[in-house]
Amino acid sequence: MMQPTTQTANTGATPSNGKTAVGKSVRTEKLNAYYGKHHAIKDVTVEFEPNLITALIGPSGCGKSTLLRNLNRMHEVVLGGRAEGKIFLGDENILDKKVDAALIRRKIGMVFQRPNPFPALSIKENVVSGLRLEGESNPHKLERVIEESLKRSFLWDEVKDKLDEPGVSLSGGQQQRLCIARTIAVEPDVILMDEPCSALDPISTLKIEDLMLDLKQRYTIIIVTHNMQQAARVSDKTGFMLAGAERTGQLVEYNDTKKIFTSPQDQRTEDYISGRFG
Repeated sequence: MMQPTTQTANTGATPSNGKTAVGKSVRTEKLNAYYGKHHAIKDVTVEFEPNLITALIGPSGCGKSTLLRNLNRMHEVVLGGRAEGKIFLGDENILDKKVDAALIRRKIGMVFQRPNPFPALSIKENVVSGLRLEGESNPHKLERVIEESLKRSFLWDEVKDKLDEPGVSLSGGQQQRLCIARTIAVEPDVILMDEPCSALDPISTLKIEDLMLDLKQRYTIIIVTHNMQQAARVSDKTGFMLAGAERTGQLVEYNDTKKIFTSPQDQRTEDYISGRFG
């Protein structure tokens, strides 16, 4: 059975206020998600602990990405998308109707499967686009955030001499790190990553993995991945999801990554990570 490996995280840039940032926990209670009449995920109760990397694994169509998108209320922007149950960011139920979904998406950032820098913006303007939307115009703060975010994304040394060039001029792996820089520029509590390396080459993938290990010192990170080796390499916790004949995804098992990959409690988990299906 696959053995997880360990890597040593690099030390990232220190926050400008001199304090160590701590991510917040995310907890679901009997979370159910729907696309119209289709019941996409059922009764998911799980806690994603702060400053850890949690990997969600399972075959295609089991609800991993749906769960991820519910965590920052992106699921509801899809036509017919709705959720029932509770999702807590710290002590706040973010599914409460009084909660501003836009603010939640600032606190819980998302990095998508394919890099999506804004094509009309330069590298530096991609980084601070979120801050500008919030009304930030102080040039000194913006310049500081650009440098800090690019350094924390392991990208500064590669782009510091061409910050005015289009973000889309970068390679695929650089674009993904630029998108991560854009996400952390607004100082979220949690970072969601939906198969962030699936479109990247092996070298770029390792850079993103090293970056994840570094970023968990300051953020709570939850990733969806089909790459079992990646889950074993970078995650602290792993959740295995599976859908039945009705295509409704459920969380089968959730535990420390080492236990999931060496001594899973559910036979279906062992069958999946051993390659018997999926």
